[in-house]
Amino acid sequence: QVQLGESGGGLVQAGGSLRLSCADSGRTFSEYGVGWFRQAPGKEREFVAAISWSGGDKDYADSVKGRFTISRDNAKNTVYLQMNSLKPADTAVYSCAADRTFFSGPYSYNVDDYHYWGQGTQVTVSS
Repeated sequence: QVQLGESGGGLVQAGGSLRLSCADSGRTFSEYGVGWFRQAPGKEREFVAAISWSGGDKDYADSVKGRFTISRDNAKNTVYLQMNSLKPADTAVYSCAADRTFFSGPYSYNVDDYHYWGQGTQVTVSS
């Protein structure tokens, strides 16, 4: 059973940085692809970044490429999202999601393809 918990959110000024963590208390997290998604008020949840179970394959939304970095430490059952050069448009609730298998590839860009979700953490970027 996978139980995800996010941490690291908060209030930061534009141009600042935050590092989000997604931790799992189970013993099989290293077998799961993980995605980060975000949802701003009044908007649909959108893909931010994803990483394969090994960490060798990753991808990002165009809006965060070059600013955000996803990584994982399977020994610690944790996936990270390093967010640099934050903008007010990055303000949202950030959630991590995991699943073991996807229709194609080691992760998915689609929220419906993930079975396990964390509760989310608020990121607020002030101008």
